[in-house]
Amino acid sequence: MTELLITAPIALPVVAAAVYAAVGWRRTTAWVSAGSAALVLAAAITLALDTMRGGPGEAVGGLLRVDALSAFMLIVIGAVGLLAAVATPDYLRGEMLTGAASMRTATRHSVLVQLFLAAMALAVLAANLGVLWVAIEATTVVTAFLVGQRRTRAAVEAAWKYVVICSAGIALALLGVILLNYAAAHTAGHPGLDLALLALSAADLDPDVTRMATALLLVGFGTKAGLVPLHAWLPDAHGQAPAPVSALMSGVLLSVAFYAILRVKLIADAALGTGFARALLVAMALASLLLAASLLLAQRDYKRMLAYSSIEHMGLVALGAAIGSRLALAAVLLHVLGHGLAKAVLFLGAGRMLQVTGTSSIAGVRGLAAHQPVLSGCVGFGVLALIGLPPFSLFASELGIARAGFASSLGWATAAAFLLVLIIAAALVGHTSRMLLGGPAVDGPGAATSPRPLPVSMGAALIGGLLGAAVLGVTAGPLAELLSHATSILTGSTP
Repeated sequence: MTELLITAPIALPVVAAAVYAAVGWRRTTAWVSAGSAALVLAAAITLALDTMRGGPGEAVGGLLRVDALSAFMLIVIGAVGLLAAVATPDYLRGEMLTGAASMRTATRHSVLVQLFLAAMALAVLAANLGVLWVAIEATTVVTAFLVGQRRTRAAVEAAWKYVVICSAGIALALLGVILLNYAAAHTAGHPGLDLALLALSAADLDPDVTRMATALLLVGFGTKAGLVPLHAWLPDAHGQAPAPVSALMSGVLLSVAFYAILRVKLIADAALGTGFARALLVAMALASLLLAASLLLAQRDYKRMLAYSSIEHMGLVALGAAIGSRLALAAVLLHVLGHGLAKAVLFLGAGRMLQVTGTSSIAGVRGLAAHQPVLSGCVGFGVLALIGLPPFSLFASELGIARAGFASSLGWATAAAFLLVLIIAAALVGHTSRMLLGGPAVDGPGAATSPRPLPVSMGAALIGGLLGAAVLGVTAGPLAELLSHATSILTGSTP
């Protein structure tokens, strides 16, 4: 494994951003972002194979480190990034047709999205908790400009809300990093903030300081993962961001932030036992699921509907992490990938719906299947994937979390969580069926639905994402061994 290969997932998007900054977005460069994402995915797959054959590898003087868990997360970034990148050129052309974007906007969008991908790759490759914190903070800076891209009053407000709340959360995480570094400095091994060394030296950490650090880190990184209590930025940001950005934020960014929580939990469990982090995660999971269920029942905006669904799925992931068994953690990782694919399809589909109907109101969209059969079919199947129906992978991952939960001491929490999941599923199906199958709207922006067919590249992204989620639901295939290695890391049985 070469240093070049480890740094490639970070360097490739940076190079693509430089190309857009120098040349601009035009017909000849429109597909550079898709090429960058495809190469990131290829590098991630190669790194995964190398880690399974030869173990972890390091680069840049030990600041970057790849193991099975980080390689799996790189695959998530590459796969969802590729779906978003393939759909982006047609999405941006649609925005230009309506006057919502210009060539300059498209250039700025492309530069920032590539930097966003680079920051997320840096986060999962960071060997040091401090570098991980910097990378997650960098995603806030970059995506704030993307959330406010339309420059409407609602978009600017959403961007500021995103910055303020996430900055508060990341400040809590920084305080947790400082406290954990203090605890590490008073151990015999002096591991610093190296994640692998911290896990090995966790038993020597001061328990009181580590307990405070863990609470701050879980709440801080939980802010970026969209978990209660600092979740309020998510519906506004996802609702106002351009569709490809919403796909990346929901499908990847939330999972990257939760990856940081998983790394912290590994250290906390070794230092404090499993009870402390488990209690915090269960509380955050159930609160997130309850919030999502209560606000989805009467939701009126379909982009915000998808955003609250993201809070639901992060709550399920938190519950699986709290359970902590090998089955639960393997299901968590599969859920992360399946959710990323399904949510990318739905946000990209929602972006197209907004372009052809002119409204994001659920009540304003009726009878979409009659005018846009391919688009409505993809959105309909995307919702079925999202609520965990077979053969999609979320069925397998939710079943794994449920089995692990009922086999543990958290059966009561698992029962409560899946009762809320059923309520959320009913709300999602109800809202979506009215948009796709209802009678035509008689007035309002959604009345004159555009007859424009779904662009080929966008259709390829939507169908490709659904096929990927379905294949994962039938068999994990080559990912099975990678999931096993990654789960071993999370249970502390592999260095």
